Amino acid sequence: MATYASFFSYSSETWARMINAPGDRTAALRQVLDAMGGSLESVHWMFGPYDGIAIFDVPDSVSAAAVSVAVSSTGVFKHMETHELFTQEQLGETLAKAKNVTQVYQRPGEQG
Repeated sequence: MATYASFFSYSSETWARMINAPGDRTAALRQVLDAMGGSLESVHWMFGPYDGIAIFDVPDSVSAAAVSVAVSSTGVFKHMETHELFTQEQLGETLAKAKNVTQVYQRPGEQG
């Protein structure tokens, strides 16, 4: 399973509906993630450029994209962006591969 963080901002219409009919928004997200074979780790609310962040696990990047597209298509959100999260071990693997690539990469305009 891969872990993702989705930062989101609700539309003003969504906020108005939530004020009039508050409910557990995590329950709705859990249903979506269950349908994709994933799970919800946590949801946190915040003030600032984003209204909240959801951290969740799904099998792969295509599943994460499907969740994002499906949920965004409802018009509930003014903005949503999803990012894959990496563990310390994955970062080490990434840096090792990057080291190999830097040995063959040529900057634009340089000859090899």
